[in-house]
Amino acid sequence: MTVGHASACAFCGRPLKVCLNCRFYDPSAYHECREDIDEPVVYKDLANFCDFFVMKETSDAQQIKSQEEARSRFFSLFNDD
Repeated sequence: MTVGHASACAFCGRPLKVCLNCRFYDPSAYHECREDIDEPVVYKDLANFCDFFVMKETSDAQQIKSQEEARSRFFSLFNDD
C-alpha cells in the first residue's frame, strides 16, 4: 500500500502519512527523527510531505514492550540477587 499525503484511515479518517506512523519517528532523536532531515516537522500528528516516510510495521504497544524488556535485561545485569 502506498501512503501519500492525502491517504487517510478508513476507520477514523485521520491522515496516515504522519510522523507518529513513521518507522523513523523517535522522540529521543534529533528533530524526533532517525533520518537526516534538514527541518523539523512541528506537528507530528498532521499529514506531511516528508520524502523519508516509511510506514512503521510494529504498533506502539509492541515498541513499548520491547523497550521495557530491554530495560529489564539491562537492570538485571546489576542485580545482586
